Amino acid sequence: MRDRAAFDALYRATSAKLFGVCLRVLKDRGEAEDALQDIYVKIWNRADRFAVTDSSPISWLVAIARNHAIDLLRARRPSGDLEEAGEIAEPSPGPERSALAASEARRIDRCLEELDPARADAVRGAYMNGESYEELAKRHNVPLNTMRTWLRRSLIKLRECLQR
Repeated sequence: MRDRAAFDALYRATSAKLFGVCLRVLKDRGEAEDALQDIYVKIWNRADRFAVTDSSPISWLVAIARNHAIDLLRARRPSGDLEEAGEIAEPSPGPERSALAASEARRIDRCLEELDPARADAVRGAYMNGESYEELAKRHNVPLNTMRTWLRRSLIKLRECLQR
């Protein structure tokens, strides 16, 4: 509803997570910062498109960030070889956050182990490494629509596992 105070609160609450998504996909701090600015412009312009469903608002925001970062990655690929960015040190979280993150990671790993190994690899590639559906389909030697089905069904199984 174009409420600047609400938007400021949203930015403060979510910018670190969305920046992490951009940084993980783009592997370049400057590019991730630019992408984050573009993402919040998109969010400002598309806020009216958010529909309250079973998924959380942060899921919608992360999807926008991830898709934007992947689009940037795809746009730069045809121009030549990507130069590897150096390792970027991030401030480490405190002990409580580290313990919570480790616990969540173990839960996710246990749920990924319940999936077929090829499907678990595809989920990791798409949602942790930022690989496109097309790249995954080629790597797993399956049609593109099959890859989409794998990912959709795998995410449903993961959600069910995490809700147990």
